[in-house]
Amino acid sequence: MTILIPAYEPNNCLIRLVHELKEQGVDIVVVNDGSGPAYDPIFQEVKTCGCTVISHAKNEGKGCALKSGFSYILEQMQENDGVVTADADGQHTLRDILRVAYELKLAHHAIILGARRFSGHVPMRSIVGNVAMHGIFTMASGISIADTQTGLRGIPATLLPLMLRIKGTRFEYEINMLLDLANAGYSLKEIYIDTIYTPRNESSHFRPLIDSLRVLFPTLRFCTASLAAAVADYFLLFIFQWCFHSLLIGVILARTASSSVQYSLNRYFCFHSNLMCKKQPHRAIQYYLLVVGLLIFNYLLLKFFVDILQLWLPWAKVITECLLFFISYTAQRFVVFKRPIIN
Repeated sequence: MTILIPAYEPNNCLIRLVHELKEQGVDIVVVNDGSGPAYDPIFQEVKTCGCTVISHAKNEGKGCALKSGFSYILEQMQENDGVVTADADGQHTLRDILRVAYELKLAHHAIILGARRFSGHVPMRSIVGNVAMHGIFTMASGISIADTQTGLRGIPATLLPLMLRIKGTRFEYEINMLLDLANAGYSLKEIYIDTIYTPRNESSHFRPLIDSLRVLFPTLRFCTASLAAAVADYFLLFIFQWCFHSLLIGVILARTASSSVQYSLNRYFCFHSNLMCKKQPHRAIQYYLLVVGLLIFNYLLLKFFVDILQLWLPWAKVITECLLFFISYTAQRFVVFKRPIIN
């Protein structure tokens, strides 16, 4: 088992953690992510402890640091049976790191996540950020993860080549990892760990605005694709209705055109996993059966709003699309683009 620690401008917490881990006889790889000459004494001390130190000439981001570590372990430590990633800022205790390592040995293809409880004296930005990410990740992946931003993770050695294929260079790499693994059908197992924060969370290099946008981007792709398809469907409805003077024909032609666009976007942009190579059978058939069902509901709702409630067609169309959005997302997430769980 190897412990991988990405470090950028670390303090003495890194040295203390390395000493504790070395007493347990584990292999340790530390990645100096361009911390600069001022931090050379700390990394020299880490080397003295018997750790492998990989250095970046400049700061490339946590994602790049993790990938450098994974690549080194794959090439130089081929007998390794798994990797536990931990942060260098003192947020992960020796006990919790060893617990994750133990659970990883018991697992087959499962990824072990050390989940913080976010209770007690926790920085407000961490609470708000985690609550928001929990909701968005659940909607995007169909899996409820208590702590999507944890840096304490146990990864089987067999999955290390896949880790190098996941996109991202900074903090967004960690959320991309969870999304790709979830979409590829791998099991994510959480164990609760102690929640530790330094005063003012000063040792964290997470930039709230920039890095939150990086982290949130992958989870917003379905909304973007749906919005693009909805806009196309909205305007095509009026064009086809004007041409054929029939609401039914307009709805059918508009939905046929927009659904083709949305299927491609959802398959390759929203629910695609970089870890999946094989095509899932019958996916297109399932999708277009869903389209037919939604088309019928779309037409019936429009008829109800326009003919019974006497609503203006543009307003009726907006209300109808909002109602059907959640049905469409749920069906695509859990039926059409569902991945088999790999245990």
